[in-house]
Amino acid sequence: MGLRMKVYGLLVNRVPEIQKKYHSVRDSQTTVLQRLYAWMFLIMLNVAWIFHRPIQERVTGQDARTAVQLPKQESESILSHLEAPEKLAEKLCAYDVVSFDVFDTLLFRPFSSPADLFYIVGQKLNYLDFRRIRMEAEVRARQEHLKKFGNSEVTLQEIYELLEDDAGIPCEEGMQAEVETEKEMCFANPYMLQVFQRLREAGKRIIVLSDMYLSGLCIRMILEKCGFTGISQCLVSSDCGQSKAEGSLYQRAAELLKPGETCIHVGDNRKSDADNALRAGWKAVYYRNVNHIGKKYRAREMSAVSGSIYRGLVNAHIHNGLRIYSREYEYGFIYGGIFVLGYCQFIHEYVSSHQVDKILFLARDGDILKQVYDQMYPEEAESGRTCYALWSRLAAAKLSARYYKHDYYRRFLFHKVNQGFSLKQIFETMEIVDMLDDMEARTGGKLDRDQELTDRNVRDVKEYLNSRWIRVLSHYDGQLEAGKAYYANILKSCRNAAAVDIGWAGSGAMALDVVVNRMWKLDCHIVGLVAGTNSANSAEPDMSEAQLAQGKLVSYLFSQAHNRDLWSRHNAAKGDNVMMEKLLASPFPSFRGFDSENSGELNRGVSAGGHGISEEERRQAEEIQRGIRDFCQIYLNHPISGYVGNISGRDAAAPAYLWMAGNRKQMENEDCQCVLA
Repeated sequence: MGLRMKVYGLLVNRVPEIQKKYHSVRDSQTTVLQRLYAWMFLIMLNVAWIFHRPIQERVTGQDARTAVQLPKQESESILSHLEAPEKLAEKLCAYDVVSFDVFDTLLFRPFSSPADLFYIVGQKLNYLDFRRIRMEAEVRARQEHLKKFGNSEVTLQEIYELLEDDAGIPCEEGMQAEVETEKEMCFANPYMLQVFQRLREAGKRIIVLSDMYLSGLCIRMILEKCGFTGISQCLVSSDCGQSKAEGSLYQRAAELLKPGETCIHVGDNRKSDADNALRAGWKAVYYRNVNHIGKKYRAREMSAVSGSIYRGLVNAHIHNGLRIYSREYEYGFIYGGIFVLGYCQFIHEYVSSHQVDKILFLARDGDILKQVYDQMYPEEAESGRTCYALWSRLAAAKLSARYYKHDYYRRFLFHKVNQGFSLKQIFETMEIVDMLDDMEARTGGKLDRDQELTDRNVRDVKEYLNSRWIRVLSHYDGQLEAGKAYYANILKSCRNAAAVDIGWAGSGAMALDVVVNRMWKLDCHIVGLVAGTNSANSAEPDMSEAQLAQGKLVSYLFSQAHNRDLWSRHNAAKGDNVMMEKLLASPFPSFRGFDSENSGELNRGVSAGGHGISEEERRQAEEIQRGIRDFCQIYLNHPISGYVGNISGRDAAAPAYLWMAGNRKQMENEDCQCVLA
């Protein structure tokens, strides 16, 4: 081994944490000055290690926990899209032997960092702080192996022999737990699986090279489990005492080649898999590491285990190179998926522990929530426990006006003041347009249908409506009867129901409870489950606090009682409500009310602006929903889902708020079209 590689091994490979952080910087540098910076960074890492100081992530921005960049005008998947697998396979077929790296090339783990697999091993061994202890044991084992044998290519057994001495973990038990976890967690890179299969069909000789402490036999078993069968040779640094990192493993592999045979290597490490393969006289294809590509776009303001799993699964799906996804699909997959998944887990935990008979997923936000919930808990869907229920803030304000008179005026009048709406538009939305003539006559022309609703006349409008309140309410009698027939059928034999909505004051669920029990006398206790509540930045931050304290309303993401940093951060005035609701987009138009002329037949209505939903809006909503469903399916189908509990509201919120912050400036620059709701 040359002096240069010895120095490299000492400074880079000796400490896994240094190796990871160095390559996170070095692999993206190409110019001489950039490389010089990478070496200076490497020296700083080693100095920090020597003096036992924590090695911090290199992060630009205000908060090291939060990603600092989002793609601007394009899909994120464009950044890593590759030529079709058959095209790459065709190019590789020009060589006699094709060599592949294993981890992060052929195989993915459901983590953003390889060492995070040790969290799960620590679970199985029931050992606290196992990840750190396991990493430190590997560093020591490599140091001792280097002293004895002149290289640091340690075996798994050597690592666990040290762990047995230092930590008391039985060697065989520890090794078995880690090997089983690798077998269970690893899954095929879908892009490379297609490339591999085409090479096999072409009869190509395939070998794999890996710098790894696992044995070649173990790695071959994992590969075969993931669909990579028919590999000719599997050379691993722990078996050979040679590595790709210092170049000698290529020399060992060259001994397997027949005279005159050509070979090309494919791998994700620029140094080990590209530069060193070329130095050995091979050809090379550099496959960019999916976690390196996605790192700067992923939310880091998450707990260690859930955050790593989220980032690893997202990066593997978005950046494997196989497909370009639409921006709307990525909104759903990257930012909406974990939120919907966690919210559905929260809903299930609540209804199971509170003996809820019926789950009412309120239109339209409840559309995708019900789809995912039914996917996760099919037995509940089959039993009829879940229902997509037609309800909306607009319908609630009208039908509950007899009791929630204040909310009726607040929603239809005071929230629309000075927004350019005429009194005619206001009355049309309230569905009392036939009262315009009466209003003009009774006020002697003081109020005119073409006047704009302002802070100067809103009190006069309210005074007029109050004077004709019985007539106002009469407009909703037919809808009340139709709605009663609809909900009497849904809530038949139910004594407890949960109304699921995104939020924010919880008025939808509260109004439904009032109408169901005070007006329709259906005798069904209704609790409101909301994603989030009115926040500190709301004009009415305490609006729902009594109901939240009582348990009549229950919030998943935040409230005054939990996740107060989100409660303080969320700002409807800056578009946060709108952006969160966009993640729960539905191809259905907004529900405006029950049809009073068709004995309970339902009017799905039109969009809040008075127009039917456009084909483009429908397409966008369907793409967002498809992305959400795909994330949830990938997460639930992977064994990792069995090792973590429910996703906390704080973790589920982090990607969404990162996305919202990134899009806030764009929203501020766009012309906002106000709509009546």
